[in-house]
Amino acid sequence: MPEGLAINAEERKEIDKVFNKLYRKIRPRLKDNDGDLLKKAYHLAITAHDKQRRKSGEPYILHPIEVARICYEEIGLGPTAVTAAILHDVVEDTDVTLNDIEGLFGAKITKIVDGLTKLDGLYNVESPQAENFKKVLSTLVEDVRVVLIKMADRIHNLRTIDVMPKHKQLKIAAETMYIYAPLAHRLGIYNLKTEFHDICMKITDTETYNDIKTKLEESETDRTKYIRNFLRPIKKGLRQMEVDHRVTARVKAISSIANKIKKKKIPFEEIYDIFAVRIIVNVPQVEEKSTCWQVYSLITDNYKPIPERLKDWVTTPKGNGYESLHTTVIGPKGRFIEVQIRSERMDEIAEKGFAAHWKYKEVQENGNIYDRWLANVRDILDTQHTDALEFLNDFKTNLFSEEIYAFTPKGDMKILPKGATALDFAFDIHSDVGYQATAIKVNNKLVPMGYKLQNGDQVSVTTSKNQKPTENWLKIVVTGKARSKIRSAMKEERRKQGELGKEALMRKLKNMKVNFEDNVDMLVKYFGLTSRPDLYYALSMGSLKVSELKAFDVVANNLVLKQAPEGVGDIAPKDEKLKSAKSTNKKAPKSRILVNGESADMYEFSLATCCNPVMGDAIFGYLTATKGLKIHRTNCPNSTHIMANYGYRILKAEWVGNIATNFHVDLLIIGVDSGIGVIQDLVGTISDKLGINIRSFNIDGREGYFEAKISVVVLNKDQLVIALKTLKGLENVTSVTRLDKSSS
Repeated sequence: MPEGLAINAEERKEIDKVFNKLYRKIRPRLKDNDGDLLKKAYHLAITAHDKQRRKSGEPYILHPIEVARICYEEIGLGPTAVTAAILHDVVEDTDVTLNDIEGLFGAKITKIVDGLTKLDGLYNVESPQAENFKKVLSTLVEDVRVVLIKMADRIHNLRTIDVMPKHKQLKIAAETMYIYAPLAHRLGIYNLKTEFHDICMKITDTETYNDIKTKLEESETDRTKYIRNFLRPIKKGLRQMEVDHRVTARVKAISSIANKIKKKKIPFEEIYDIFAVRIIVNVPQVEEKSTCWQVYSLITDNYKPIPERLKDWVTTPKGNGYESLHTTVIGPKGRFIEVQIRSERMDEIAEKGFAAHWKYKEVQENGNIYDRWLANVRDILDTQHTDALEFLNDFKTNLFSEEIYAFTPKGDMKILPKGATALDFAFDIHSDVGYQATAIKVNNKLVPMGYKLQNGDQVSVTTSKNQKPTENWLKIVVTGKARSKIRSAMKEERRKQGELGKEALMRKLKNMKVNFEDNVDMLVKYFGLTSRPDLYYALSMGSLKVSELKAFDVVANNLVLKQAPEGVGDIAPKDEKLKSAKSTNKKAPKSRILVNGESADMYEFSLATCCNPVMGDAIFGYLTATKGLKIHRTNCPNSTHIMANYGYRILKAEWVGNIATNFHVDLLIIGVDSGIGVIQDLVGTISDKLGINIRSFNIDGREGYFEAKISVVVLNKDQLVIALKTLKGLENVTSVTRLDKSSS
């Protein structure tokens, strides 16, 4: 981190004030020497960060103090975590070492700080971000506070992200949506999860975010009046019940509204459950369930419920410990309103998740609900992975947002992600049951291993010691545990098979008087493989033959290539391959796109077909390993994965000028099928009124409803926006959506 101006006396006074405010809040929870350690951490951090400033210009020390505040107030962590949060950047960004931390604060705080410190020297790995994610996530089973502090760090960086360049904002948003938001959900920290989603949407899809925000602000007065009228009979009934309670109303998150618009293909004006009412009762834990159902009865006495929208997470809590009773009722004027009923304890767990649940663990009858999930995480960590990306992909399936409940023949409940298969269930029981599964019955009926489980299914697994996993099993399972175990078993099988190839290679090299260890890695690269086991396996299976070594001469006990056949022996370093995407064309820039301030003509570039960018869209460049530079929209469905895992390949891209060029866009139009003139209206509007060429037109109409997929050619984003607005204004059209490849 570059040095700036040292903290002056006036700034120091303000910083002390901020820290002392935090200290006063946490003082009631301090025990033994907690207070001394906290003050010591503050003095060390303010000295270490003395000459460092954030992009905004403010002293850097304010960031760790704010992260510590978020840990305490918004996540519910205690003094040890708050102390570690204040120190979370000193080892990474200053001359302070882990040994210094251990000498001053002891092993526990040192371990947390170490987990929060990024790894160095990662530029020769496929994905530095993935390696750092893996380091942080690996601490989950040892001390979950590392991940919770990391999330507090991330939320503060997002809250202050406006000063960062746009391309860096996009990378941070992608990392957040890829790991931090799903992790916040899995740990039950819904307040952070919602804020992660909203801020990231503001960065990646600013136009839609601002549009929904404006509409929410415009409808606020009417909404407040409506909620007041809706709650009047409910509040009266609660007073008569003589239950200590509080009632809140909240608007759905902007990102949640946007997802509903996209998923349901309806405009903002047709979303009626845009807000939810929450009723929180303050009763002893033994009375919580019965009281929640009494409140439910009160609500349904006043308003008609929609039975299929009843969600009982009071009787059966979610896998992350979330407890609440949800119902949707039809309120005044026929509007749908979601009502959430819970106790104060349930509400604290819903807002602060893991940390709050840990607080109540002593009164849980069935032990801590995270133990089982953490056991799954431990299984994935214990399994050998090819690289950090493979680990991340396995881990992410443990962060599922929707879940199903299935049962063993003895009635033991298993919680699995929605979409999990019968084979996933077998692995969830035990790895050996999965490895040896030969037949699976669901509800006493034999089913394929790839059968997708439904809520309430009872599953029995038949096993055989002769059964072994096959590569096809990887296509059947969806959970990280099953995937990693199958892959591990197959690697072991390949390793055993590869021993034969290794022995053959060693014999051949010995006969050639060639040193084995000094040459084997060169052969891996020469044959285009990724590891020694792959080389041994290829030799054992016959896809490579030791006779191919005749392409080499032997010089001083080493293999030297005589002459590499064309296309073989490309063992250039990865960075050199990436540089090859850059064109040697040094002519004057003609491109309509700038990449890192230079004309995109300097690169072999093309527009990504997954999102079909149009001039005027917010874009970024992704330098692929083999296909040159791809230009994507910032809200491309693939952008989160790309930027989270390959951030070092992301280049800043922007449109320049207004060169007349054709861009292809796919539209989905839904509306009322009047039976006459629908096609004529659509074609006439697009071709005649708007003067836009149609590349393809497909329409399906049935039972008063039509859905048209139309591919058009536009000049720029402005023309596209006008087209969308004009089509939405047609009498029989209810929605017009721009499609990307994943949604089409």
